[in-house]
Amino acid sequence: MAERREGEEWRGKVGAMAGDEVAAFLEEAHIARLACLDDDGWPYVVPCWHEWDGEAFWVIPRARSAWAAYLKRDGRCAITVDEAGTQRKVIAKCTAHLVEEAVAGPDRRWVPIATRMSTRYLGVHGPDYLEPTLDKPRWLFRLEPVAVTTWQGNDWAKRYG
Repeated sequence: MAERREGEEWRGKVGAMAGDEVAAFLEEAHIARLACLDDDGWPYVVPCWHEWDGEAFWVIPRARSAWAAYLKRDGRCAITVDEAGTQRKVIAKCTAHLVEEAVAGPDRRWVPIATRMSTRYLGVHGPDYLEPTLDKPRWLFRLEPVAVTTWQGNDWAKRYG
C-alpha cells in the first residue's frame, strides 16, 4: 500500500479494500461493466446492473441481449465495478453459470434478485419499473470469481513504483 504524505488527505484511503469494504461498496448502486467474448472471439463489454451475494455476482440480461448468448456459449468473463472520486474499484475474472434460461413470470428465480436490484438502482421507484415488465423473459447468470482485485484511493500501488 502506498504511504500517504502529510497534507495529502485528498488521496483518501489508499490500497486494497478489505472484505467488509468490498461488500459495502458492492451494495451501492454502481453500474458494472461486464466483458465477455462474442461469437467471433472479440471482447464485448456491456454496462449492467449486478448483485453481489458475498461469493458471486448475479446478472440478469434481457432475453434478446447479445451478451446472454455469449455467456451461455462461453462462460469466461470479467466484471468491473468502479467509481470516480475515491477511485474504489473491484475487478473480477469470472466463470458464468447459466441458472435460468430466458423465461418470464413472477415465479421465476430472477425475480427476487431483479426486485432488489431495481430498488438499489432506482430507489423507491424500482418496483414501478420492474413490475410492469415481469412478463418479459430474462436470463439469470451467476458469475463465480476466479480472481478478484480491489483498489481505493488516489495513488499508485507500490508495485508500480
